[in-house]
Amino acid sequence: MTASMETRVVRKLRRRILPFVMLLYFVSFLDRVNVGFAALGMNQAIGLTSAMFGLGSGIFFVSYFLFEVPSNLILYRVGARLWIARLMVTWGLVSAASAFVTGPHSFYVLRFLLGAAEAGFFPGIILYLSLWFPARHRAFAAAAFLTAAPLSTAIGSPLSGAIMQLHPFAGLSNWQWLYLLEALPAILLGFLVLAVLTDKPAEAHWLQPDERDWLVTTLREEHTGGSLHLDHTPGALAALVNPRVMTLALIYLGTSAGLYTAGIWAPLLLRPFGLSPLAIGFATGLPALAAILPMMIWAGHSDRTLERTWHVILPCLAGCLGFVCAANAHSAAGVIAALAIIQLGVSAAKGPLWALPSTFLSGAGAATGIAMINSIGNLGGFLGPFLVGWFKSGLGSYSGGLYAVSALLALSAGLMALMSGRPDSSASSIASGTRS
Repeated sequence: MTASMETRVVRKLRRRILPFVMLLYFVSFLDRVNVGFAALGMNQAIGLTSAMFGLGSGIFFVSYFLFEVPSNLILYRVGARLWIARLMVTWGLVSAASAFVTGPHSFYVLRFLLGAAEAGFFPGIILYLSLWFPARHRAFAAAAFLTAAPLSTAIGSPLSGAIMQLHPFAGLSNWQWLYLLEALPAILLGFLVLAVLTDKPAEAHWLQPDERDWLVTTLREEHTGGSLHLDHTPGALAALVNPRVMTLALIYLGTSAGLYTAGIWAPLLLRPFGLSPLAIGFATGLPALAAILPMMIWAGHSDRTLERTWHVILPCLAGCLGFVCAANAHSAAGVIAALAIIQLGVSAAKGPLWALPSTFLSGAGAATGIAMINSIGNLGGFLGPFLVGWFKSGLGSYSGGLYAVSALLALSAGLMALMSGRPDSSASSIASGTRS
């Protein structure tokens, strides 16, 4: 009876929650990385060098870091429905305003404001999923949500490339229309969030009463340690100083550096080979599309085996290899193949990685810890693109920056191995995902 109930409830959760939050993240990721396509026309129009573009692209993550924890604590207090709606409308307006940057300084300011506006969305959804999905289904739920990033690249890249082939219209250039058109869905979806999201399982009237009672009871037992029997950290301040939180943040930093370096710099890596903007869009989109199914299979295997360590280490090493290949590619086909390896690696690592925090965090501690992991980790989204731009401006080649990002992913793999190898049983059970 319990197994049948679990199957029925989880199936309903997947159908009701996952497609919608995937759509939200699709739009979020699109608005973060479309700057890479805008750069094909914007950089020359407003006088950005490679270093300026790398700095401006990455500065998004500085404000994201500063406002992440406060934003997620507010979400924990007021509920995901209201706060996610506010975030989406705000970042949509800021993204649209990016169409009117006039030089490096206004570009920096708008990217900083966009990071502040989006802060709290990603960890808010991760927290939201942990409040709805039982522990043994969280890697799959996180991975399903995270597939929106490669899906956004796969669909958004050709779309952005097509927009970049538009002729000037109504006094605006193609890169300006890119910002405006791709900001609109965020604003519209922000209002739709109010109608679709439910804050808590106890309020889920779309579940049968017995299903709702089973879900509430199961999650309560897990969060009090009843089923996982782990040393949960419920307090916000305790989560901030928890060494496991910092370790996971540094691991996530490498994967974020890989994801955003590939997302932001891929169009410029491919431009020297004479491809049109639309062709570049397909060339960057196809590798991301190819990563989606393996990412889901990998997360499902991690859930079935309750193993997390090697499900993080191996993809990080694959991403590391991908950047080495990209640094040594001398053809469009070589770059595309390297991008495929990168997308597969950094995408597959994320589901098992995000299944770990809820195994030792709960309550306000979960809100704080998840936000801290994401905020520090996403500094990789600043560091990676910045390093590539800095090396390109200083040495005239992308290779140095690509090697640096490869090293960050290798570091992530090493930290995951060290976390798993800690002698205390609680740390080992956290890293492996097994019950102590």
